[in-house]
Amino acid sequence: MWEKLEQINKRYEEIVAQMSNPEIAIDHVQMTKLAQEKSSLDAIVNLYQEYRATVKSLEDTRTMQAEKLDAEMLAMVKEEARQLEDKQNRLQEELKLALLPKDPNDEKNIIMEIRAGAGGDEASIFAAELFRMYSRYAQTRKWNVDIINSSESVGNGYKEIILEISGKGVFSRLKYERGVHRVQRVPITESSGRIHTSTATVAVLPEADEVDLTIDPKDLRVDIFHSGGAGGQNVNKVATAVRLTHFPTGMVVICQDERSQLQNRIKAMNVLRSRLLDMETQKQEAEMSSMRRSQVGTGERSEKIRTYNFPQDRLSDHRIGLTLHSLPRIMQGELDTLIDALSTDDQSKKLEDAQI
Repeated sequence: MWEKLEQINKRYEEIVAQMSNPEIAIDHVQMTKLAQEKSSLDAIVNLYQEYRATVKSLEDTRTMQAEKLDAEMLAMVKEEARQLEDKQNRLQEELKLALLPKDPNDEKNIIMEIRAGAGGDEASIFAAELFRMYSRYAQTRKWNVDIINSSESVGNGYKEIILEISGKGVFSRLKYERGVHRVQRVPITESSGRIHTSTATVAVLPEADEVDLTIDPKDLRVDIFHSGGAGGQNVNKVATAVRLTHFPTGMVVICQDERSQLQNRIKAMNVLRSRLLDMETQKQEAEMSSMRRSQVGTGERSEKIRTYNFPQDRLSDHRIGLTLHSLPRIMQGELDTLIDALSTDDQSKKLEDAQI
């Protein structure tokens, strides 16, 4: 760990020296590359320098303890040493985390796909509640939410809803939400008071840029049709909905929530690119590990990652064994406690694998 940190610090000093070289300073391309590399190292180098300064202060403080001091001064020096030891330990843990490989998708926007699973109408209602939960969470973090396509069901539910969420660090926070979500409660339509179990699936795809994946226009069929949703006279008079069919995979993407054909086409292409990139990523990961499971499985009740038990006001995340008793607040979008716990568990596993 320390050898790696020294290498990073040395490289940082080399970059700073190169950027002050007049010959390099006039080369815009080279300066841009160096500035980007320096920016990527700033945080960890500053942390490492703070750690080294703390270690030096601690050594000086321990030297003072060996000197002849009166009782009051000795107590002050011991307290300072204790505080510096705590700081050293904290910085060491932060450095371990900083050395972990970064997920290249963490800063990307996402395409989120929520679909009703097992459970009929109740599953559709639950899918709509998950959509509202994530929308409210996005609001608290000042993210933007745009609906790309939706298929409504009875009781204000959704058979399927696809949305784009954009903002700072969206994927880094919501990537833990992919999987099967199970709900246990008494449906409004249940006269006998019997608890039902239903599911909805959530897929979280990092939004693919054009540079990430290029689609050959010859592999696409584009159909334009009249939107089936709300929109008054515009729906009847103007065909704005877009259906993309990707021949090599058979994948179909529909976008009809925008009033402009161009906007619908752009959004549909974003979804298609993201799905194809995710498919390619899953293929690569499957080749590396035959044990990898897909994000959402089949939507069967037994495959759940999380259970929302309303009668007992209990949320259980089965991946980390976490139970929270604040279900109404969670459904209102208060997800930070849950996501922080999942993120911490993920970091712990990465630390074990990296053996830092």
